Amino acid sequence: MGHTEAFRDVIHLSNILFMTSLTFFYIIVSFIVADFILERVLDYLNSTWWSDTLPGELEGIYNEEKYKKSQRYLQAKQRFSLLVSSLTFAATLAVLFLGGFAWLDRLLREITLNPYYLAMLFFGTIALVSSVLTIPFEIYSIFVIEERFGFNTMTPRLFIMDKLKGWAVSAVIGAGLLSLVIFIYNSTGNYFWVLVWAVISGFMIFMSMFYSNLIVPLFNKQKPLEPGPLRDAIQEFADKVGFRLKNIYVIDGSKRSKKANAYFTGLGAKKRIVLYDTLINDHTNEELVSVLAHEIGHYKKKHTTQGIILSVIQTGLMLFIFSFFIRKGSQFSADLCQSLSGFSGIPVAQSFYMGIIAFGILYTPLSLLIGLLENVLSRKNEYQADHYAGEKYDPVALQDALKKLSVNNLSNLRPHPAYVFFYYSHPTLLQRLSALEKLRR
Repeated sequence: MGHTEAFRDVIHLSNILFMTSLTFFYIIVSFIVADFILERVLDYLNSTWWSDTLPGELEGIYNEEKYKKSQRYLQAKQRFSLLVSSLTFAATLAVLFLGGFAWLDRLLREITLNPYYLAMLFFGTIALVSSVLTIPFEIYSIFVIEERFGFNTMTPRLFIMDKLKGWAVSAVIGAGLLSLVIFIYNSTGNYFWVLVWAVISGFMIFMSMFYSNLIVPLFNKQKPLEPGPLRDAIQEFADKVGFRLKNIYVIDGSKRSKKANAYFTGLGAKKRIVLYDTLINDHTNEELVSVLAHEIGHYKKKHTTQGIILSVIQTGLMLFIFSFFIRKGSQFSADLCQSLSGFSGIPVAQSFYMGIIAFGILYTPLSLLIGLLENVLSRKNEYQADHYAGEKYDPVALQDALKKLSVNNLSNLRPHPAYVFFYYSHPTLLQRLSALEKLRR
């Protein structure tokens, strides 16, 4: 009788554990479904603001022909995005329900039980398969859609080289960081996240300083802006506002696209401003200086430093929460990993890398909230940088530059407010023009 009761207790406990992992599974699936639905709703709302005729508020920015072209471009991109996201959504659910992650885990454990090799093989396989499967869609996006609307300048050879280089860089950096994180996890207790936080934070700061020196040259050529009227005008403004500027670089963005851009990177002595060659070709010197003034405004307002500090804080928060999900010997952590078996029935051993997959999905709501707050702050910072450029240099020149950038890139100038709230890190063009207009009065 005692053995029978013990057996029943084991069966009962197994059922409870199964229900626990199954609960995690349903939560994970529900988060993925909710995220997909949210994206589709936002896309639909955004599409309701499209128009076949030029809206009054865009007169003087777009002409009729260019505006219609921008609408066709937006529609083509959204239809393609819907196809890709739908296929990705279906594939993700299939992997979860069929226990794809559990199947891969079991397969790799037949090759090795070394925790470092297991983790690298696991994530390497997922990354490689995902990248290969998305290549046809990238090809269509670049060589069909972007080509059709006159943006693409990339050659097939360059596309292949970019892919190979990207894989190599990801493999080296990813494998190195992952091995170090797993070593810390295996060598320390439940407070491993503190040391990992320090390592990742140091890496982020290092990359902020040296990204343009180490990574960008693998893909693009950067050369100092040649002496001439433009450099003189930029230097004159920099001296006027007390900004020590030694590094002004031009990047050959035109070898991939006709779209233009500019950005500020680096810290301290490593700070530099980078202009796309397409930007220089399409804008007057006054417009270019106003764009540079905007970038200098970010530095003067300490937005770069602010961004790094917030990224460090966010990383610490994520790792702190993550540490509760992968505690060694925790039934909670074991159930979390087992949830990835779906309905396959494959037993899944608790592991660091399986915990990362499950946690990454469960973290989605908090990640969404943090992303929304980051966008709010980013839009505020863009207003401040615009105000700085308009006040210290010329609001009209910046307005002209922003208009030209938007039109040349066929940007959506009338996005739905909800779409802006969720996705936009910058205010809309009309909002920025309105704010700059106040400086002209």
